Amino acid sequence: MTGRDCDETVLAESANQRRMRRYRLAGKFVSRARDFICRLDGDAPLENIMPADPVETAPKTMQIWVDADACPNVVKQILFHAAERWQVNIILVANRLLSTPPSRYVKAVQVPAGFDVADNEIVRRLQPGDLVITGDIPLASDVLQKDGHALNPRGSFYTNDNIREYMSMRQFMDELRSSGVETGGPAAFSNADRQAFANQLDKFLMKAL
Repeated sequence: MTGRDCDETVLAESANQRRMRRYRLAGKFVSRARDFICRLDGDAPLENIMPADPVETAPKTMQIWVDADACPNVVKQILFHAAERWQVNIILVANRLLSTPPSRYVKAVQVPAGFDVADNEIVRRLQPGDLVITGDIPLASDVLQKDGHALNPRGSFYTNDNIREYMSMRQFMDELRSSGVETGGPAAFSNADRQAFANQLDKFLMKAL
């Protein structure tokens, strides 16, 4: 064996020794970690604590809830188009049977008739970050309290900054009607309202999705 061959053999043995030493250290670390975790969990089997194959959890996607009993049909059509364009789930909640397009992203939920039944169902199923389409101010307030977003069919967002003003105005109008004052109904839904709603919806979805 030449001197060069001898040097290469020594280097190979040294590398093997270093590798084996790392393996032994790693084995001791895993063993100690196993014992520590088992003690924390009351001597439970390690496989029940640390699965061999980690399970990936799909990120939650926001949904759009529609207070559909009073929602204008033109707004529903905008939402149906947005559902396909953005591939976002839209759930219409009403106390009557609704007709919806054949879409995997559009669903309808019928609830029993009754005061605020549809509103309560939306609030119950709402998740933080979801969007609710409604002109009902008390419902919008409940949505904000659950960290959701509320958009009026005329294209105005209810926010934590303006919801009290909306609530105060609603109470004032109720008091006028109770005293016999004729306040009239809301203005007719216009093309400007339709465009404002479509624009606000698109801006919201661009940020949320």
